[in-house]
Amino acid sequence: MPELPEVEVVRAGLEQHVAGRVITAVEVLHPRAVRRHEPGVSDFVGRLLGTTVTAVRRRGKYLWFDLGEDAALLAHLGMSGQMLMRTPGSPDEKHLRVRISFADHGPELRFVDQRTFGGLQPADLVEADGTRVPSTIAHIARDPMDPAFDAAASARALRRRRTEIKRALLDQTLVSGVGNIYADEALWRVRLHGSRPTDRLTARQAREVLAAAADVMAEALTAGGTSFDALYVNVNGESGYFDRSLDVYGREGEPCRRCGSPLVREPFMNRSSYSCPRCQPKPRSRAASRR
Repeated sequence: MPELPEVEVVRAGLEQHVAGRVITAVEVLHPRAVRRHEPGVSDFVGRLLGTTVTAVRRRGKYLWFDLGEDAALLAHLGMSGQMLMRTPGSPDEKHLRVRISFADHGPELRFVDQRTFGGLQPADLVEADGTRVPSTIAHIARDPMDPAFDAAASARALRRRRTEIKRALLDQTLVSGVGNIYADEALWRVRLHGSRPTDRLTARQAREVLAAAADVMAEALTAGGTSFDALYVNVNGESGYFDRSLDVYGREGEPCRRCGSPLVREPFMNRSSYSCPRCQPKPRSRAASRR
């Protein structure tokens, strides 16, 4: 699933191509793409027609189009969603779900989604943490790359949770934008195993893991994001290449770049976690630590 750097790459591309343009036509080719809008397809189309995209914004893994006043179009890419700018009349993509055209007859926006887990949804803007966000994601926390992100407060909140550190990093109400890939990369950088209890972290460790997450995502953003297959692309259909720089994720059996030990993969929430058994030893159980 695209994480913060990949979504930010898409957001920046959309901002360049659609900001200031007026929507004049909307075609929904698969109703599942707008399934979260309960009034249905006709209402979805009606809410967009004639609006002007004033900006494209993001919080965590969500992005949205400001449509003036208090209206927005919220988008989530799911596992395979793509936002592509295409010349009108060019061949449709196989999994095209929604087409949006503009008054200037320039490049149209196409939402392509092979697995249909993503979607588009009109939303009202509300105040949350001192900024305007779609009401449906008002509960989503700021991410480590947000200029207004309060690292100290987030570190304290992290230590108050009674859970494992990796689970906490993936909790979008605590800190947004961090997914499975960048959580593993951040934990490797600070030499913590993902099962370390958050209430056993020192204040310094909590701050360091959040800083590491911000650093690795900033590096991934510079590289255009991480692409393991053809499903993640930017608005021009180009893949990112940060996968070449990953230190631990997806490298089971390969040597740790820090100590040389073979990296391991462990099951985690129907996914996988990757770590170095030497640099990131599993924490002792609470019972064992009391002996």
